[in-house]
Amino acid sequence: MSASAALIDTLKRELKAQGVTYAAVARALGMSEASVKRMFSRKDFTLKRLDQVLDFAGLELAELTRSLERRDRLLSRLTPQAEKAIVADKRLVLVALRVLHQWPVDKIIRTYSMSEAECIRHLVRLDRIGIIRLLSGNRYRLLLSRTFSWIPDGPFQEFFKAQAQNEYFRTRFDGPDELMLFVTGRLSKSSREAMLVRLRRVANEFADLHNDDTRRPFEECTAMHMLVAIRPWELSKFAEMQRRK
Repeated sequence: MSASAALIDTLKRELKAQGVTYAAVARALGMSEASVKRMFSRKDFTLKRLDQVLDFAGLELAELTRSLERRDRLLSRLTPQAEKAIVADKRLVLVALRVLHQWPVDKIIRTYSMSEAECIRHLVRLDRIGIIRLLSGNRYRLLLSRTFSWIPDGPFQEFFKAQAQNEYFRTRFDGPDELMLFVTGRLSKSSREAMLVRLRRVANEFADLHNDDTRRPFEECTAMHMLVAIRPWELSKFAEMQRRK
């Protein structure tokens, strides 16, 4: 890929991270949405057009170049110390989760009893941890990869088990947008490996759909939480009934 093509791809990611749609760019530039889509898909930009898009998005060319250099260094996992710092403050947990959902800062402030100064203070902490890069104008860039996951049995998972697990399962899972499947069976090693691959693929598809939907108006989307789990397991009461070897 040429350097200019890579730069345009980075610009697309930056716009998506800010929730800037092709339609918004088209209105700002006085173009049709189809023309903007074609310009991005063909990566056919004049320097003047590039400057116009950067100015509209509040980005600098140098900032875009630095983002291009960092594109392969997005975090797929935090350190235990970073997770511990987050879960130690429930309001920081709230802001961190809303950032993962890519909420605009003003939406966080309007929704929760939190002043702008307090919200920015939490965003600064997340910037230091490395989850986001705080930008001017109360904007931020998410620095987590599409494969990001919390540490298995780490501080955040422990927080979820202690604070949220019971609440999460306190439903019949038969309402709109709800589903829970619990199946049992005997699987060979190859079948177990195949299931793990497919479940990881589902999780990646969830992440891709989330990223795509950041272009939609905020009110059209709902915060969804998907828990995917599979393991060798037997109810402890049944295990106690086994014959001793």
